[in-house]
Amino acid sequence: MPGKADIVHQAEELLEDRLRQMGYELVAVEWIVLEGRQTLRIFIDREGGVDIADCVRVNDTIGDLLDVEDFIQQRYHLEVSSPGLDRPLRKPVDFERFLGERVKIRTYEAQDGRRNYQGTLEAVDDGIVTVRVDNEPHRIPIAAMMRANLIYDHNKDLRR
Repeated sequence: MPGKADIVHQAEELLEDRLRQMGYELVAVEWIVLEGRQTLRIFIDREGGVDIADCVRVNDTIGDLLDVEDFIQQRYHLEVSSPGLDRPLRKPVDFERFLGERVKIRTYEAQDGRRNYQGTLEAVDDGIVTVRVDNEPHRIPIAAMMRANLIYDHNKDLRR
């Protein structure tokens, strides 16, 4: 039986091109236990954002594709969602897209004596992200990140 990482990787490989053809970006894939059920959670986005109709359309399309490929042996629930206001950042292109934004990062192991960072995303270079925290730049390898998310700034919406 494939493990959690295998399922996530296979789902990403299978879905990324198909979603791109449909006009969506595959933001992230998670294999989690939710309310006692194995759940494959797919986060999608597109220019202008996604709504419920987008999620239903993608769910129907990729649900059929996942059934045909049949690489997940156990019963599971499929959930398609927008990335939300605290969008996860995983790939170098994600970090490049949100330069200048505030982010929260947690690493697997301490980097420069710390695992948690909250600051402004300043640069991305060869798999290394620079985040300014308390006026100090910190260079963090993307591969060392357990998770990274945007920090939603409601004041930015009020200024528009």
